[in-house]
Amino acid sequence: TIALALKEAFEREGPWDVATLLAMTPARCAAVFGQDPSLPLMHLFAQALNDYGRLLRTAYGGDPRRLVASAEGSAERLVERLTALAFYRDVAQYDGQPVAFYKRAQLAAADLALALRQLTPPSPLGVFHDLDRLTIFADNLVPHVLRIDGILEYAPALLARITAEELIEPGSPEEVEIRACAVHAVELLVAELRRQGHCVTAHQLDYLLWNRGQEPRYKAQPRHRARTVYY
Repeated sequence: TIALALKEAFEREGPWDVATLLAMTPARCAAVFGQDPSLPLMHLFAQALNDYGRLLRTAYGGDPRRLVASAEGSAERLVERLTALAFYRDVAQYDGQPVAFYKRAQLAAADLALALRQLTPPSPLGVFHDLDRLTIFADNLVPHVLRIDGILEYAPALLARITAEELIEPGSPEEVEIRACAVHAVELLVAELRRQGHCVTAHQLDYLLWNRGQEPRYKAQPRHRARTVYY
């Protein structure tokens, strides 16, 4: 719904420039996306677009192509650039240690590479030499698929809370462990598939697992829920 609304807005108005991004308000977001202006999500959308506009204006001359070009063909470097944005700075604390997931920043790099390869002719901006450096995009769906498929096992008390659709606190040990174990499990899958001669990356497996999660048997059971800007 959100992606289609954004596509239609760009078809009507063209891509949003820096001035438009900086002027974005919750009400304007609600109008574009067909949502209730009072929804907290519309305020977060506006804040994220404002932040992006400021980053482009101050560091890249207002040109998003300069942001991508500054990565010099490295998806990992583009992820680093995007962590300048608060909603992409996806770092939790676990037992006193920082745990960086960078879900949205990594997904932005992977999706950009996919989209720009499909242009005619393909855009050189989308050619990244190190997409294999990306992990899965750890949120609440891929761990859910891995659990249903028997790859991850949750503690009974945690599973009971998830089944009851109780909110899991973002940054809590349980939430960090769910995401981190999913990242680790997929890295093990990638290693095994490569051992068997398959050329595969973690981000490619993420796409497969995410689409698998749209099937009815996965939707029939609750996945963990957390109020967070990082999914």
